[in-house]
Amino acid sequence: QVQLVESGGGLVQAGGSLTLSCAASGMLFSINTMGWYRQAPGKERELVAAISKGGSTYYADSVKGRFTILRDNAKNTVPLQMIFLKPEDTAMYYCAASKKGLGHAYDYWGQGTQVTVSS
Repeated sequence: QVQLVESGGGLVQAGGSLTLSCAASGMLFSINTMGWYRQAPGKERELVAAISKGGSTYYADSVKGRFTILRDNAKNTVPLQMIFLKPEDTAMYYCAASKKGLGHAYDYWGQGTQVTVSS
């Protein structure tokens, strides 16, 4: 089993920045890809960013150039740096872990952290 705990959410003004963090624990040797999803009220959950064990990354078009996903293997954390935030970035953000590479389904999920961007 793998446990994921998100932190760092909050309220920020449009144009501001925020860094989310995902702390992972458990059977981490089985994990390849780490990702961040988000879900806004009334909308489907979407993959925002992901990073594989080898360092390959994926970003949704809506966040390219504004979000950066990192992977700190020493601390077992996955930060998501967000700049130039927009009101449409408002959502619950979830950390997820997959045993496979980019583009595959995720096996483990955190409880989420709320990000609210005011206009």
